[in-house]
Amino acid sequence: MPQKRSTTLFPEMSEPSIAAPLPQRMRPRSLQEFVGQEHLVGEGRVLRRLIESGSTLPSLILWGPPGTGKTTLARLLAETTDAEFIAVSAVFSGVKELRGAIADARLARQRGRRTTLFIDEIHRFNKAQQDALLPAVEDGTVTLIGATTENPSFEVISALLSRSRVLVLNPLDEGEIETIIRRALSNEEQGLASLKAELSDELIARLAHLSGGDARVALASLEAAVNATQPNDRGVRSVTGETLIEALGRAQFAYDKGGEEHYNLASALIKSLRNSDVNASLYWLARMIEGGADPVFIARRLCILASEDIGLADPQAMVQAAAAADIVQLIGMPEGLFPLTQATIYLARAPKSNGVLRAYSAAHKDATETSREPVPLHLRNAPTPLMKHLGYGKEYRYVHNDAAAEEEMSCLPEPLKGRVYFKEEESGDGSQEPG
Repeated sequence: MPQKRSTTLFPEMSEPSIAAPLPQRMRPRSLQEFVGQEHLVGEGRVLRRLIESGSTLPSLILWGPPGTGKTTLARLLAETTDAEFIAVSAVFSGVKELRGAIADARLARQRGRRTTLFIDEIHRFNKAQQDALLPAVEDGTVTLIGATTENPSFEVISALLSRSRVLVLNPLDEGEIETIIRRALSNEEQGLASLKAELSDELIARLAHLSGGDARVALASLEAAVNATQPNDRGVRSVTGETLIEALGRAQFAYDKGGEEHYNLASALIKSLRNSDVNASLYWLARMIEGGADPVFIARRLCILASEDIGLADPQAMVQAAAAADIVQLIGMPEGLFPLTQATIYLARAPKSNGVLRAYSAAHKDATETSREPVPLHLRNAPTPLMKHLGYGKEYRYVHNDAAAEEEMSCLPEPLKGRVYFKEEESGDGSQEPG
């Protein structure tokens, strides 16, 4: 039988050297070493059956947060199937590289060999690049395994989704992260045992907690902390809590500023504000700020909420939000966190009303359905004699000189006369619906 050929266009898929970062060196090389995702690789589960049977793979989209094992699972799947394996990174590749990979796969097919094409970060391919994959996936030239941190419903074209099975990977729990950390500390060949690194159980638990379910963050932070710790006279590196936190940096807050988690956090902030939960609002605000979210984006969201969910129940809410937005742009960060925090507290405590939203929605509905309805003659401007002759502006009554005009003269088209979009009590009725 011909030897299976593996092609890689990015270093992450290569066999890690001793100089590689710790997350690469500790990448599991068998299913027995793999930690987490029991719902996929546990006894009798779908991926375990595929890996152990060596059967033909369906096309797969592996969707999950960073550091949860997507690339590792792709490698384990590829190594247990009798197929060529080609790996492409969507960060570094385009249509040219895809066509080259597909051409290689067609040659392999002529020799009676199947090809597994792994695309890391497939969400970074645009529609044209994903379209270029479609014929090869559809006719079986390649079996696609795509890895993505973004919701494939939005980032992967429907034609590819319909031909693939989406498998969801979960963040690792703290116990699983602890297992990975302890393995790295005790592994002589790929890990840190040769450096005689020591962490207390408390610090290992703390690192596991602050890693946010991301094994890559945990291992990278561990290696940085160990390397930053000087060995004592016995050659032991005893890592302190201060060194560990410094090594973690902002990693425990990091998220893709343009990705799904960014919008999940923004949604959590807005819904907490709507619910008048000051403490939850402050928590989600801090998560966004410490994660590096654009403060102007946060300020814009506060301005929207001030009108949409508070409105005339407290007109000062919009003033507070607008002032915070102006000040943030004037002074920048980190000082900008203070006006953002002040506005967040004010908006959370303010009475709520979605009367403005409901009023416009009702007016919008009528405006859409009666968009051809002419403006009543008495409301039209009459800058020329002809227009005056045609009746433009005739019978218009000036309300400041004619108090009865407010009740007796309609300013709506005839079919909508008497329509009510906004009730005065809605300026502070506290009613609200999710936006």
